[in-house]
Amino acid sequence: MEENTGVGIRVAAGIFLTIMLITIVVIITISSQDAAKQGQTKMASITTQLSDTEFNTYNNTTLSGSQVLNAIRQYMNLEQFGIRVVTGKQKAAGNNVGTFYGNTFVYEGDDKGSINSDYKNVDLTIPENQRYPEYINPSGKFKATIVRDKNNMIRGIEFEQE
Repeated sequence: MEENTGVGIRVAAGIFLTIMLITIVVIITISSQDAAKQGQTKMASITTQLSDTEFNTYNNTTLSGSQVLNAIRQYMNLEQFGIRVVTGKQKAAGNNVGTFYGNTFVYEGDDKGSINSDYKNVDLTIPENQRYPEYINPSGKFKATIVRDKNNMIRGIEFEQE
């Protein structure tokens, strides 16, 4: 009888230790999942900040026309990104919409920053030709502004000649 009691105590102790071990594993797993989620959130924030850094030089600054042309060449082929340029000649002619390079986007209103990827302008022959109102004078001064969508993602840059 004492033998059965000893076996019973060992079996009960084994079950108890197994339950304790399973509980510890579950607690560690749950806490590590929370830490992983926090880490993912922080990484997403850091990634957004790093991608924004590239465009911060274009936020509320004045650039020359040659810098505007370089920016167009550099960014017009990006996916989900566009550049809007309004020259002095366009404004004088009443064209405040300007010209889009890369993708077109909504530049005012509630849908500001929404991309229209149906049409993509990658032709720079007209903005480099003085005969057209779209001509970007290399020595002209342009005010640059970043365009963000509803999700605060940078979707374009606007350049307006001063």
